[in-house]
Parts: sequence; C-alpha cells; structure tokens
Amino acid sequence: MLEIKTKIGKKRILVIPKKIAEQAGIKEGTRVKLKLTEEGIIITPIPDPIELSLKGKKVAKITLEELEAESIEQQKKIINK
Repeated sequence: MLEIKTKIGKKRILVIPKKIAEQAGIKEGTRVKLKLTEEGIIITPIPDPIELSLKGKKVAKITLEELEAESIEQQKKIINK
C-alpha cells in the first residue's frame, strides 16, 4: 500500500502526488467521487464512459445496426410515456 503525506493548499485545493494519481488512474480532467466516512474522506475516480468503451474490457459485441435499432426503441419508449 502506497502512502504519501501532503497538505491542503489555498481554497482547500488538494494536490494528489503523481505516484498515487498514476496508480489510482487519476489524471487531469478525471472526475472523482468524494465520500465522507467516520475515518476520513474516500476519493474514487469515476470512469469516463467514452474511454471505457474504447479501452475497457469488452463484454459483448453489437453491430451498428443493432445499436441504432435499440436506440430507436428506447426513444419510442420515452416519447410514449
């Protein structure tokens, strides 16, 4: 487990040390979720859906035609509500 001490700057800005950020998959522009617990604050990166679709583990295959058909079906459900 990697542990590095840092401090909070002006306007409560937290700079995440490079080694920690790299291991956690956090880079500039990464959205994160903050959770306050009894022990402290938990920072969790939120995966970017576009990056996940391009670089993430593939769990299914779908053709563009199938994707378009599903999109149309879902839009019809929303319109008919």
